[in-house]
Amino acid sequence: MIVGGERGEVIDVGLFDRLRSKRGGKQRPGTLRGASDADTAHLDAWASERRGVEAYVEPRTNVTEATVVLVAHDGEWTRRRIGSLGQAQDFGSKRSIPVYEVARTGYPQRMRDYTQRQRILEKRRRQAERDA
Repeated sequence: MIVGGERGEVIDVGLFDRLRSKRGGKQRPGTLRGASDADTAHLDAWASERRGVEAYVEPRTNVTEATVVLVAHDGEWTRRRIGSLGQAQDFGSKRSIPVYEVARTGYPQRMRDYTQRQRILEKRRRQAERDA
């Protein structure tokens, strides 16, 4: 700590202050990331553009608040932070989306199938680029 400046204000000067300031406003390591309005807006837009959407709530971890995975009828999915099971249930009830707990139900098979199809398509795309 240094006392200085024109008015004698106290300035914290720590050993790692310079490194911390380069984070660009990001959270400190080890702090819990919470849900934001942008997360909810993404989920809302995504769900409104697809049919047969179901919500699967993932429990909170040491690093992230509870998350919700929205899965469409064809298995396409997206994941965002939601905050809590209660918030996920509120989100689902306002949009008439069924909400399930992943710990109880697991993920739907169509989600795994969709992810596998995307991997195959990506592998084919890369192979086509190499061959061209």
